[in-house]
Amino acid sequence: MTNQKNKSLAILSATSLALLLTMWSPVQSQSGTTPEGKEMMESCQKMMEQKQQMMATMKAQDADLTSQVARMNSAPANERLDLLAAVVTHMVEHQTSMTGKMEAQHQKMMTHMMQHMQSGQMSMAQCPMMKDMKAMDDPSEKAHSAHTK
Repeated sequence: MTNQKNKSLAILSATSLALLLTMWSPVQSQSGTTPEGKEMMESCQKMMEQKQQMMATMKAQDADLTSQVARMNSAPANERLDLLAAVVTHMVEHQTSMTGKMEAQHQKMMTHMMQHMQSGQMSMAQCPMMKDMKAMDDPSEKAHSAHTK
């Protein structure tokens, strides 16, 4: 009798596992192995690279401004006013330039996210940008990503 129960339980477990794997397979195939999924992931990667490039540009501009301010502060008093005007001019140019670029990038990212939303939850979960945003919100993720870079 116990032997019969064990066989029935084993058959039921195997059937449940097979059913679960069958249902899970289409979800997995939609998540990035289809041509559309691969194209979406390439788009994600390109978007991340553009974001990183923009951040590197901003960092370089900050370094340039820091250098100009140091040069201004160490200059003789009669040259400081001209150097101050140059620093302010560069700051305005950088700010104006980056504001436009950031608005354009933000619009691209919003369009990209809408595409993920239309593709389904699995698509969004696999997006590198979503993982990056989650890492920014989760301190333990941030610490982990800092160690892996």
